[in-house]
Amino acid sequence: MVRDEHAELFQCPGERYQIHRSVCQGRQKRNYAKCAQCATKQALLETESKAKAEKQKMGIFKAYDIRGTYPDQLDETMARRIGAATAQFLRGREIAVGRDMRPSSESLAAALIEGVASTGTNVIDLGLIGTEMSYFAVGHYGYAGAIMTTASHNPAKYNGFKLSRENAMPIGGETGLANIQTILESGLAIAAERKGTVSRQDVYPSYKEHILRFLKNIKPLRVVVDAGNGMAGKIFPFLFGQLPLEVVPLYFELDGRFPNHEANPLKAENLRELQAKVVSSSAHLGVAFDGDSDRCVFVEETGRTISADLVTALIARSLLTPSERAVVVYDLRSSHVVPEEISRAGGIPCQERVGHSFMKATMRKRKAIFGGELAGHYYYRDNYFADSAMITFALMLNILSAQEKPLSEIIAPLRRYFSTGEINFEVADPDAKIREIAKRFAKGRIHYLDGITVEFDEWWFNCRKSNTEPLLRLNLEAHSPQMMEKARQEVEAVIQA
Repeated sequence: MVRDEHAELFQCPGERYQIHRSVCQGRQKRNYAKCAQCATKQALLETESKAKAEKQKMGIFKAYDIRGTYPDQLDETMARRIGAATAQFLRGREIAVGRDMRPSSESLAAALIEGVASTGTNVIDLGLIGTEMSYFAVGHYGYAGAIMTTASHNPAKYNGFKLSRENAMPIGGETGLANIQTILESGLAIAAERKGTVSRQDVYPSYKEHILRFLKNIKPLRVVVDAGNGMAGKIFPFLFGQLPLEVVPLYFELDGRFPNHEANPLKAENLRELQAKVVSSSAHLGVAFDGDSDRCVFVEETGRTISADLVTALIARSLLTPSERAVVVYDLRSSHVVPEEISRAGGIPCQERVGHSFMKATMRKRKAIFGGELAGHYYYRDNYFADSAMITFALMLNILSAQEKPLSEIIAPLRRYFSTGEINFEVADPDAKIREIAKRFAKGRIHYLDGITVEFDEWWFNCRKSNTEPLLRLNLEAHSPQMMEKARQEVEAVIQA
């Protein structure tokens, strides 16, 4: 077969006319007789296969970060390209690079560093750290940005990169990640005549000094800590080892294969051992961290899990003062307890859509003192508006140390409403279903900040699309268990119709 490079036309052996690529492909699928004589058939198939593989690899660019399975979706070659493209986008003098404990993180971070340095950009190698430490490094040392090698709470076969720019501002799909993907796909990253330098920076001492500033008069407490074989196993003892705490450790050994359970504290099954240990050891508090230690979930002394929105309400109450009238940002899935408690404590509640890039942007815009998401991320004005699980743990110690009663009694007044938690539904057309929901519940107060939120006097719900799957996610809350169940059935009937 003869190929016309300019017109993408092909000519079969023995034929005098040319055919388009699509006709050629159709003939191959039907085992066209002359395909067996075609000298370039295999080359065409290989070209198509490579194009398909490249397209699949570009699927690692998500809404908030870069993430995929290693090494089929994300390998060292891709990491090198990502490093070069990110450096080209940031155009800064120095970019920091950190990594977690996953088996593939060391080689991926090394390739990433090569890519960044190839553009003439200097690299600050932060070594083995947690994600929130990369945010701190950018803010504290004034780097142009940071790239953290991690797949966060995902299983061991995954890896990826979390990116931030100056002042620890996040790089997501709408704030630069799409540009980086374009640079990568287009080959626009230009190799410099002189490579950038690579130097090491030990961020741990400065980071510890920063975190400990949030502590106030900690009394002796017994705490169970589940590091999930993630980065908290290294970070937690370094930060809090000198406090008057009796720490009962679970899975502090760094092991990115996660041999005991997934490092995802949002899954109930991953908290069972922590809950049991809190009760059996008569601990005051339990905490579980995710793989890159930027997210945490708390357990009270009874073994009961505390939902993240109640933690948001509790911490907001402890940080707010009536004289400042500071803003606190919370995601719209949170219980109505959150804005009520913020207002009672003298703050200004500010609802925002789900996602750390939206939370952080609004916090900067409103100069908010604090923000909390239902996913277990907590953000602080005095932490470059970035999230920190370690600051959150420190503040929980403050709250427990300041009161002469157990955590369950402190939390109890906040459990005044009844929630379904997040329920996922597979639907063929999420947008059409949201329109149907709006029509069915038109008598409620409706807004579209993120999906659809409908409020009635004694119950409310939010239904929003997944960023990655054809799913609708439902969160519903009511004033009584009976009302919650009745309302849930009503909303589910519309979703599943």
